[in-house]
Amino acid sequence: MSAEKLPFVLPAVFTIGPRSEDDDSLHKYAKLISSFKRDGKQLHELVNGIIEGETRVLAAAMTMEQIFKGAKEFKQEVFGKVQLELNQFGLLIYNANVKQLVDVPGHEYFSYLGQKTQMEAANQAKIDVSEAKMKGEIGSKLREGQTQQNAAKIDAETKIIATQRQGEGKKEEIRVKTEVKVLENEKEAEVAEANAELAMKKAKWAKNSQVAEVEARKAVLLREAELQKQVEVLNALTVEIYRNIDTLQGSH
Repeated sequence: MSAEKLPFVLPAVFTIGPRSEDDDSLHKYAKLISSFKRDGKQLHELVNGIIEGETRVLAAAMTMEQIFKGAKEFKQEVFGKVQLELNQFGLLIYNANVKQLVDVPGHEYFSYLGQKTQMEAANQAKIDVSEAKMKGEIGSKLREGQTQQNAAKIDAETKIIATQRQGEGKKEEIRVKTEVKVLENEKEAEVAEANAELAMKKAKWAKNSQVAEVEARKAVLLREAELQKQVEVLNALTVEIYRNIDTLQGSH
């Protein structure tokens, strides 16, 4: 019976025998068997009582829903408790087969739980299908919206890139024109500077030419003066010579 005092049937088949690999367990089993009759009925009743007792104790602490939902864990717990009790007699559960839990006539709780579970599963399946359909429609709309957004984004980015490239082309054109203008200005400045330098040189040359001409004139004048002086000296010497000659002739 469960914690709600609801009865149920637990069909089970156990294969139980002595623990042959352990000497201490064999001694316990031999001691147990020696106290029973040879037909083994008492041993069967002992083991059956242990199984039923442990199962009742476990079931009494659980609700029917806990037993139903945790049937696998419930069976494993039964095996563990039974084996713990059998250890003191040197016995071992070699195999255990517990079938599906069965309702007692008049207490069809497991069948109701099964129907409830099936209905819940069917309803959940419908909900899952509806949710899947809704998610599919939402996903389709989202993908469509994302596609449009991506297309708009790509279009905008393309326009931005085109504008940037146009701007860069314009900048490059302005830069080239500016550099050309700078080169032209530099060339004009160089030409102007060369012309100015040439003019200065011409002026210097002209000035130097004038100076040279003046100097030449001075040199000519000096030369003429010197020659005139020499002429005058020669003339004076000539006069003196003639005078001396005349003196000499008068004395003879």
